[in-house]
Amino acid sequence: MFIDEVRIYVKGGDGGDGCVSFRRERFIPRGGPNGGDGGKGGDVIIRACKEIDTLLDITSKVKCIAEDGGKGGNRNKNGKNGKDLIINVPKGTLIKDLKSGRTIKDLKENEESIKIARGGRMGRGNAYFKSSTNQTPRIAEEGRNGMDRWLRLELKLIADVGIIGLPNAGKSTFLSRISSAHPKIADYPFTTLQPQLGIVELEDYKRLVFADIPGLIEGAHSGSGLGNTFLRHIERTRVIVHLIDISATDLLNTYNLIRNELTLFSSKLSEKKEIVAINKSDILDMETSLKIAEDLSKKISKPVHLVSAVSGNNVKNLIRTASNLIDKENEEELLNLSFPVDHETVGKKGLTF
Repeated sequence: MFIDEVRIYVKGGDGGDGCVSFRRERFIPRGGPNGGDGGKGGDVIIRACKEIDTLLDITSKVKCIAEDGGKGGNRNKNGKNGKDLIINVPKGTLIKDLKSGRTIKDLKENEESIKIARGGRMGRGNAYFKSSTNQTPRIAEEGRNGMDRWLRLELKLIADVGIIGLPNAGKSTFLSRISSAHPKIADYPFTTLQPQLGIVELEDYKRLVFADIPGLIEGAHSGSGLGNTFLRHIERTRVIVHLIDISATDLLNTYNLIRNELTLFSSKLSEKKEIVAINKSDILDMETSLKIAEDLSKKISKPVHLVSAVSGNNVKNLIRTASNLIDKENEEELLNLSFPVDHETVGKKGLTF
């Protein structure tokens, strides 16, 4: 089961109480205070883990509480520190404060982590309060309570290319053609009920991750059909492949419908690089298919690819186009990087990399 949103309660462990104790041994009068400090409460840490691809495991435990610190003992024995609680989540998980809605952390890389709820500070024993004016302190501190909060965890898949389109546009068949993924394929709408990832191997040991997003319909941004449940997974993709069924009644209307849903959900989605492809071209003769593609290309002022996910016709060219767009975006990002330069030093010694 694919779970991409959960609510959990996290709490750091409480700090251990300090101890009030006095040294009482034979032949040692006035031994003085020897109460130890309590232990620190454990922290709650959320960490991105490459072995996990869904938030399913977290749903079985809504309350995540770290271990409390131990109490201080006599003879200056400090309490044991509480163990940290580590919550493993998939890469691409957004951590939000449930009350304010503020995004606390976006875990984009494996092994990236955040201390989300600190453990309580330990209480100090009476030995700490000993002084020349107070040689027999009979007080000790209580441990502080650990920090607690309610969180909402949202998973946004991290993929290079997102495949979108109306139900039955052939997205799952396309993904199974280009990768080793095995999404469910059938001749009825909404076959795909959860995003599917596939890795495409290219030359020079290059890889692209494609994500098959469940079919969108009109009103998806506001919850219609499968709704906006999976639209957020497209936000992390760098390129969108928009598949359109060649047998659709009005291809231009089909194209505009999906584009409108993306814009209404997020303005960032409408700005992403897009590859438009007419799928199932094998059901018509080549001349008719080319004419349909040319007509749509003129109307939307964009190149339109003609592909067949079943026969594999022109699929490699489409993948190559997506790869080139990503390479171009990488080059643009490098050009936009700015490095601080000490002009005085450059003038005297030159600049070396």
